[in-house]
Amino acid sequence: MHHRRTLTLSEKLHRHRAALVTGIATLAVAGTATLALALPQGAATADAVADPTPAAGPQQAADAFASRSAAASASAAASRQARAEADAAASASTQARAEADAAASASAQASAEASASASASAQAEADAKAEAAAKAKAKAEAAAKAQASAEAKAQASAEAKARASASASAASRAQQRPSLAATASPSATASGSSSSSSSSAYSGTPQQIAAQIVPAAQLQCFSSIVERESSWDVHATNASSGAYGLMQALPGSKMASAGSDWRDNPVTQIKWGLQYMNETYGSPCAAWSFWQSHNWY
Repeated sequence: MHHRRTLTLSEKLHRHRAALVTGIATLAVAGTATLALALPQGAATADAVADPTPAAGPQQAADAFASRSAAASASAAASRQARAEADAAASASTQARAEADAAASASAQASAEASASASASAQAEADAKAEAAAKAKAKAEAAAKAQASAEAKAQASAEAKARASASASAASRAQQRPSLAATASPSATASGSSSSSSSSAYSGTPQQIAAQIVPAAQLQCFSSIVERESSWDVHATNASSGAYGLMQALPGSKMASAGSDWRDNPVTQIKWGLQYMNETYGSPCAAWSFWQSHNWY
């Protein structure tokens, strides 16, 4: 009985190599035959003439095929590597462009924010100035109102004092007039005749007579009051109060202290008016100043 010998590793590798070489050679021969059949006969002859080198053996053909296969694989790998590098370069370029665009956008955003900040700062400064101006104006207006109020109060106080003084003077004269009338009654006839004789010393219109009786320095003030009270009408009568004559005495009979002809004689009325202004206000001009503030005297 025979036992089959176990092959060593070296023998196994040799056999595999031989089988591989034989297969490659077979493929090479088959490829060559196929190529020879595909090419025209003239081309084969020309190749034979051009390359007089004897045909290689199966081992050489296998090595050449393996070399060409390795070269093709290397070329394909290089092509793939080049394509991968080109794709990576394109991707890097795209990334760089995107980063540049992002940087430009960020710069534009920063510029816009800086511009907005400057605009907001300018607006805030303008608002602050406007607010300060408004406060200053309000303060000035308040000061002006306070001053006007103080002046109005002072004016009202002065007017009240003047009215009180005028009322006191009028009351005093009212108390004094009954005694004056009683004193004048016994000599009414003499007074009448005296008044008539004194009136004859003056002539002309009421304005002309006033110029003869009233001191020149007080004439304009006196005339201003008479013009506004009666328009120089000796018989002027106030329908509502009953005031009478040039001076609008209330009642008109007050003027009897200056003469019994007080109803018709401008001399008597002017003399009474001058005396009244002097006693009440100190002078016709003082009376005119009071009249301008109160529209009465």
